[in-house]
Amino acid sequence: MIRERAYPVDPWHIRETRLDLDLLAQSESVFALSNGHIGIRGNLDEGEPHGLPGTYLNSFYELRPLPHAEGGYGFPESGQTMVNVTNAKLMRLLVNDEPFDVRYGDLRSHERSLDMRAGTLERVVEWVSPSGQGVRVRTVRLVSFTQRAVVAFLYEVEPLDSAARLILQSELVANEQLPPVSKDPRVAAVLDRPLQAEEMLEQRSGGLLVHRTKVSDLRMAAAMEHLVETPGRHAITTEGHADWLRTTVACRLEPGQKLRVVKLAAYGWSSMRSLPALRDQVGAALASARLDGWDGLVQQQQEFLDAFWDHSDVRVEGDPEVQQAVRFGLFHTLQAGARAEKRPIGSKGLTGPGYDGHTFWDAETFVLPALTYTQPSAAADVLRWRHSTLNLARERAQTLGLQGAAFPWRTIRGQECSGYWPAGTAGFHIAADIADAVRRYVQATGDFDFEREVGLELLVETARLWRSLGHHDRHGRFHIDGVTGPDEYTAVVNDNIYTNLMAQQNLMTAVDACKRHPDLARRFGVDDEEAASWRDAAAAVHIPYDKEIGVHQQCEGFTRLQEWDFENTPPEGYPLLLNYPYFDLYRKQVVKQADMVMAMYIRGDAFTPEEKARNFAYYDARTVRDSSLSACIQAVMAAETGHLELAHDYLGEAALMDLHDLHQNARDGVHVASLAGSWIALVAGLGGMRDFNGQLSFAPRLPNRINNLDFSLLWRGLRLRVNVTDEEVTYSLRNGGGSARLTLLHHGKEIEVTQVRPVTMPIPSAGAVGPSPSQPAGRAPVRRAAAHT
Repeated sequence: MIRERAYPVDPWHIRETRLDLDLLAQSESVFALSNGHIGIRGNLDEGEPHGLPGTYLNSFYELRPLPHAEGGYGFPESGQTMVNVTNAKLMRLLVNDEPFDVRYGDLRSHERSLDMRAGTLERVVEWVSPSGQGVRVRTVRLVSFTQRAVVAFLYEVEPLDSAARLILQSELVANEQLPPVSKDPRVAAVLDRPLQAEEMLEQRSGGLLVHRTKVSDLRMAAAMEHLVETPGRHAITTEGHADWLRTTVACRLEPGQKLRVVKLAAYGWSSMRSLPALRDQVGAALASARLDGWDGLVQQQQEFLDAFWDHSDVRVEGDPEVQQAVRFGLFHTLQAGARAEKRPIGSKGLTGPGYDGHTFWDAETFVLPALTYTQPSAAADVLRWRHSTLNLARERAQTLGLQGAAFPWRTIRGQECSGYWPAGTAGFHIAADIADAVRRYVQATGDFDFEREVGLELLVETARLWRSLGHHDRHGRFHIDGVTGPDEYTAVVNDNIYTNLMAQQNLMTAVDACKRHPDLARRFGVDDEEAASWRDAAAAVHIPYDKEIGVHQQCEGFTRLQEWDFENTPPEGYPLLLNYPYFDLYRKQVVKQADMVMAMYIRGDAFTPEEKARNFAYYDARTVRDSSLSACIQAVMAAETGHLELAHDYLGEAALMDLHDLHQNARDGVHVASLAGSWIALVAGLGGMRDFNGQLSFAPRLPNRINNLDFSLLWRGLRLRVNVTDEEVTYSLRNGGGSARLTLLHHGKEIEVTQVRPVTMPIPSAGAVGPSPSQPAGRAPVRRAAAHT
C-alpha cells in the first residue's frame, strides 16, 4: 500500500520526492500518461527496475480461451486481453560505459512530478556512478491530446564535476517479458509474446516496427525519430531486429555542457488496413510531430488543458488533500476518454492491465457523467462505440432467448468476456446504464442529432430487452427476475430495485424519444402497441418494500436474509470475495458496493426524503465497500440525507483511492471510475446537482472543514459556474451573451441565471436528517475532520 503523504500535497502536481523501489508498480500507475488512444505507464526511462511495464493502445487486444470446469449453454468461450504493445519509453544511458541504474552507485536525488496543467511528467535525477562520475538527468514526457498518435520525450543529461563520455540508447521493444500475476480475478491474464513481427525498418535517426497479434489478427505499427542537440561532435546510429529497434547517440561532454535529445514516437493499429497503409499512417504522424517540434507539442498540450480546466476545474477550500486528489481524478478521467474516439473506456483506462483492459458499466455510470458535463464530445464517442457493437448485443440477446440487445458485462470489442455468469450474464442492468448515459448526454447537451443517429436505436433495443426479460404477474405487477444488480455479493435475485428502477427509466426514456422521432421509430419497427407495452411495464414495475422495518429491499427478500457477522470478520478477511465462498456471501445481508443506495442517487425521483434517510442508514451499516465504485455514491447520499461529515469522509476515500492505494491494487492501474466519482461526490454530493426530467437543480451544503466549493460545468452549450460558501451560493454564466437564460432549481426554488446577472441565494438550514448511519465493524471511512492538512 502507498503510505499516506507519499506524494506531498500540491494543488496542481503529483510529486514523488524520493524513489521507493517497493512502490514502483503503484507509482507507475499514478504517473501514467494517456490520451484515450495511447497509454504509457510511468516506468523509469531506463526501463529497469520496474514494477509492471506497460504501453497500451485502446481496443488492441488478443483473444484467449475461457475454460469452464463445467460448460453451459451460452457461456462465452473466448476472452479478450489488452496487449502490452511496443514500448517506446526506453532510453538507456551509459556514463563512461557504466549503465545508469538507480540500484547502483549513489542516487543523490530523484524527483518526479506530474503537472496536471501542462499534461507532462518530469523527472530530475542526480546520480553518481560506481566509479564516481556524477550526472544530472532531466526527462519530460507527454502523450499528446492534440496529435492523437504521438508520444514525445525530452531527455537531457549533463556531466557534473568532470568530463564524461555519454551513450544514450533509445529503443522500441516488442514482447517485453511481464511479471507473473496472482489468482485475483481483478488482475489481468498474462499473454506470452502476443506480437508477431511483420516488418522492421531502420533509418539513421529512428525506424519502424510492425507487428500483428496471433489470434485476433490486429496489426499495429510503432515508429520513432530523434532530434539531437549537443555541443561538438556526436555520432548517431540505428540498428534493429524483428522485436527491437535501437538508436544510439554517443558524445563526450564537459561539465556545463548538455546532451539534449527529443524522441518522437507514433502509434497506430487497425483490424483492416494493410501494412503499407499503417506504415504510412505512423510516418505521417511523425512528420506532423516533427513539424511542430518539442516546443510546439508542449504548447499545444498546455492550450488544450487550459481550455479543459477553464470549464471543468473544481476548487475546494479547507481540504488541500482532496483538492489535489479531485484534480488528479479529473485529469485521469480526461486522459481515459479525450481521444478514445468511438472506442471504450476501460475500468483502468490505459494506465495498467487490471481486468484485462475491459470496460464495464463503470464507464457509463461513473466516467461518462463527469465527461458529459466537462468534455461532452468524449462522452458521445463512448456511446457511439456502444452503438457500433449493437449487432453483437442483439446476437447475445438471441442466444439468451431474449429480444433487443444484451450488452456484455465486460468486453473490449463488444463480445461478452465474463466467464462468471452470476456477475456477468445476469448483470443485465448494464443495458439501462447505457440508456441512462444516452438520456443524460442528450439532456445535458440538447444534441438531438445524436439522439437520432445513435441514441434512439440504443434506447429502443434496450427497452425491448427489458420487456422480454421481465413479466407481469397475475396482479399486473412487472417483475424482473434472476438478475444481479450492482452488489455482486447478492447475485441472481428477483426484483433488484436498482435494476427495476433503471429499467423503468429506460422504458419511459425510449417512449419519449420515439415520440420525438416518430419516423425513425417506425423505421426501427416500433409501433403504438409496442410503445404502449413499454409504458405499461414501466408503470407496473415492482419495488420491494419491507413494511415492518420501513425500508426498501435491495431485492425481493433481502431484509429477511441472515446478517453477516461483521464483528468476527478480521481486517485481513477483506475483500470478502477473496476470502469467503460466494455461496456464503449470496445468502447473507452483506453488500459489496452501493446498490440500493445507487438507486436512490440516480433515481432519486422515486423516493421521498424520509425513505432515503431510512434506507441509507440501513444499507450503510451493511456495505463493506469491497468495490472502489462505492464510496463516491455513499458520499452523494450521505450529503443528501444531511450527514455532511460522513459525506466528506466518503469523498476522501473515493478521491484518494489511488494516491493512497486504499484497495492495495493500484499497481494494476488507477481506478478511473472512483477518480471520476470524486467529481460526482463533490458536484452531485456537496453541490447537490441533479438532472431529473430535464431539470437542472442544486441543493448545496458544505461540511465543517470545507468552507468554499467552486465548480463549473457545461449545460446545453452554456458554461455554468457554481460557487458555494457556508451560507450562500452564487450561480453565474460565463458565456452566451445577454440573451442566454438558464432556469434551474436551488433547493427547490426556481431561479433564472444570465451572463450579465449572476444569482446569489441563501443556503437553507438543514432539517431533520433521520437516523445516524453506522458502518460495519472496522469498515468506517477515515475521518476527514481529523486529517492533517
